[in-house]
Amino acid sequence: MSIEIESEDVIRLILQFLKENKFDHALSTLEEETSITLNTMDSKDAFVQDIVQGRWDTVLKQVAKLKIAPRKLLDLYEQVVLELVEMREISAARTLLRQTEPMEILKNQHPERYLHLEHVMSRTIFDTKDAYPHGMTKEKRRQIIAQALTDEVTVVQPSRLLSLLDQCAKWQQHQGLLPPGTEFDAFKDSATIQTEQEDAFASKQYSKIKFPGTGTYAECTAFSPNGQYLVTGSVDGFIEIWNYLNGKLRKDLKYQAENSLMAMDESVICLNFSKDTELLASGSTDGKIAIWKVQSGYCQRRFSPAHSQGVTSVCFNKDGSQILSGSYDQTIKIHGTRSGKALKEFKGHTSFVNSVLYSTDNLHIFSGSSDGTVKVWNIDTETCLHTIECGSTNHPLLAVQSLVLLPNVTDQVLICNKSNTLSILCGDGTISKRFSHNIKSGSDFVAAAISPQGELVYGLGEDYELYCFNASTGILVGNLKIADTEAIGLAGHPFSNVLASNDDAGNIYLLKA
Repeated sequence: MSIEIESEDVIRLILQFLKENKFDHALSTLEEETSITLNTMDSKDAFVQDIVQGRWDTVLKQVAKLKIAPRKLLDLYEQVVLELVEMREISAARTLLRQTEPMEILKNQHPERYLHLEHVMSRTIFDTKDAYPHGMTKEKRRQIIAQALTDEVTVVQPSRLLSLLDQCAKWQQHQGLLPPGTEFDAFKDSATIQTEQEDAFASKQYSKIKFPGTGTYAECTAFSPNGQYLVTGSVDGFIEIWNYLNGKLRKDLKYQAENSLMAMDESVICLNFSKDTELLASGSTDGKIAIWKVQSGYCQRRFSPAHSQGVTSVCFNKDGSQILSGSYDQTIKIHGTRSGKALKEFKGHTSFVNSVLYSTDNLHIFSGSSDGTVKVWNIDTETCLHTIECGSTNHPLLAVQSLVLLPNVTDQVLICNKSNTLSILCGDGTISKRFSHNIKSGSDFVAAAISPQGELVYGLGEDYELYCFNASTGILVGNLKIADTEAIGLAGHPFSNVLASNDDAGNIYLLKA
């Protein structure tokens, strides 16, 4: 569900804020620049009483700041002239009649009414029957004018702008856009609205997403950089965005509320958000890549195909102008998101490329392959700088399942390969740390994740056992049996102790500390 707010209403909220805080110069400047008036008053009752009691000096001052229909404004000025004449304030009545814009309009458009006022003013005695139509009195005329003018304006509750901002923040928390306890800062963008949490083992399942039907499950999951979205790509080609706090589909996105989901022709096996969370890239088993507008669900660009075989991994560069991809066809490519063309190609792996990442400075590329190696590439020259063999003494080349860039450090990558050991690779091609659960077989890692501050390392075993290691010491902090199904993937929230894990039975388990 989405609503549209008129830009004029937004300006009026700002005008009211300026008025309440006595920023008179800023108020008049904004009204002049935009040609938009506030058209509100503090109290309709007080305004009506001023008219009924004939306090015309107060009424005219208020009306001067309001946008009133010309017809009603003429009626008001006509009544004021008549009452000034009745009080024998002939000089004031003459000035109002001959030197004000509404009376000039009356003279041009309704000359008979204007001449009637001149006639009444010229007489030495004020005659009510001559001044007002048959059956009309001064009191009745005031009531009619009061009703007509109050229909033109609205009363706005004090501090309306701040109240709406407060309601907006509460609604976002209710929808899961802001985690509970988040300190809301209206001058930060959504990507920086976050709570600082100390890293802790996410060992408690608090929700579960279950895909309907049989044979339908999520092939991949990802959290957005701003922490608001959990996205899934399914075996049947659908891409869905979820509220990770309650495990429900995000219906605040209009296209999802209307059941018009983002979708690809074949299974979606990789997803990645742009750094500002505005774009989402998806790759499928038929070698295609699509780039979507997250807020609208609109497909901005398709690479069809991007590779000759399935796209296993995608990654945006810092400004979202390029997309990096790896494929079953053993190649790595960089594509221009605006041009829709392949810009660079990197060859050297001898098996599937399962994971690709940009370095922190976007000058290098990390790639992990089923050939058991991780390679570091120079983007400019398209040459391989380092090749790291991932394995053990008995098994020197074990397939690399995934790569995860470590937060808060430069160019350090967590390597998950088909073994009982996770490794941290530095940009110079050296392994700095290893983490192992020391189980000989049956629990090789299939996926990995990092805690928000980088103090904990998670590894997900093929037996669906989750292992948590201290990143500094390498010590096993704890482990957790998530389910008895076959594990597929693991995703970590960017700044909360939350994990999402998907299996082949159509479940996504949501865990928190």
